[in-house]
Amino acid sequence: MGLSKHIRGGTMDAIVLQILNGLDKGSAYALIALGLTLIFGTLGVVNFAHGALFMIGAFCAVTFSRILTWSHTVIDETRTDFLGNPLKVQVPHIYDWFGQTTGDAIIDWAVPLSILFTVPVMLFVGYAMERGLIKHFYKRPHADQILVTFGLAIVLQEVIKYYYGANPIPTPAPAVFAGSFDFGALLGFDPNTIIYPYWRLVYFAFAAVIIGAVFAFLQFTTFGMVVRAGMADRETVGLLGINIDKRFTIMFGIAAAVAGLAGVMYAPINSPNYHMGMDFLVLSFVVVVVGGMGSLPGAVLAGFLLGILESIASMAQVLEYLPGLNQIIIYLVAIIILLTRPRGLMGRKGVMED
Repeated sequence: MGLSKHIRGGTMDAIVLQILNGLDKGSAYALIALGLTLIFGTLGVVNFAHGALFMIGAFCAVTFSRILTWSHTVIDETRTDFLGNPLKVQVPHIYDWFGQTTGDAIIDWAVPLSILFTVPVMLFVGYAMERGLIKHFYKRPHADQILVTFGLAIVLQEVIKYYYGANPIPTPAPAVFAGSFDFGALLGFDPNTIIYPYWRLVYFAFAAVIIGAVFAFLQFTTFGMVVRAGMADRETVGLLGINIDKRFTIMFGIAAAVAGLAGVMYAPINSPNYHMGMDFLVLSFVVVVVGGMGSLPGAVLAGFLLGILESIASMAQVLEYLPGLNQIIIYLVAIIILLTRPRGLMGRKGVMED
């Protein structure tokens, strides 16, 4: 009896932990899928380069961190090298501007501060991508859109690989978030049985804020209301004399910024590498289809749902009986949902049915 209770308790610990693990991965899926849905809902474009925007965002954090640690050589007369010469020390320029204490604090908080750098960069990248390439494929078949944007994603991936190398680049979170929170003690389990890194909690909260901000922008601003009206009936909005194309271009930039911000804050969780965008893209596109093409709430709901299911399927207790389930669970769920609800969980009639 005691052994059975212990096993059940251990399994419950593992389930709770995997649900928590699914929240940060689900947050990334939801943010990327939200951007994909914004682009499809406004422009009618299936953008397979959206994962590359997530990757570029992560490398914005890397770039900003390198800018902050850019240094110059200073000769320290009080110390010598192994030859007895005055020691040459690399000192970050930021020390000269703010002092060592403040400079160290800024470098430590490089990832959150890189948001200020990433937003304008991603808005520009999104605008350039839409105006330079994607606008020429608005009325083309979805197969053409997928082919061109997938090719663009490969090009961006190889550019990042050329400049930053093929190896992952560790990008640490601020030291204050280096530890873990003991959820086990909070929920009544044994201490240290369910511990969860603070930064993953930060990422989940950040994702919730971004998702809430996007929905509030679309729901409560005049600009957002026009965009939602254009998503529902583009021709009618155009007949009212509103330049809906300009607003949709801005929305593409906003969608790019959302993906970039998702990548920035995910950098301490998964060290940035050149193929991370492609890794997330396929699963995020499945999330969009499961949630319902064109449905923003559906994209968010499916992102968290599939993220949690994928984590639960990764449990040792599950893999013992169903090896490899964690690799296919998202696709199995997608097949089941699309067989029973062809438009996805919250998809609307007519989308992708022509």
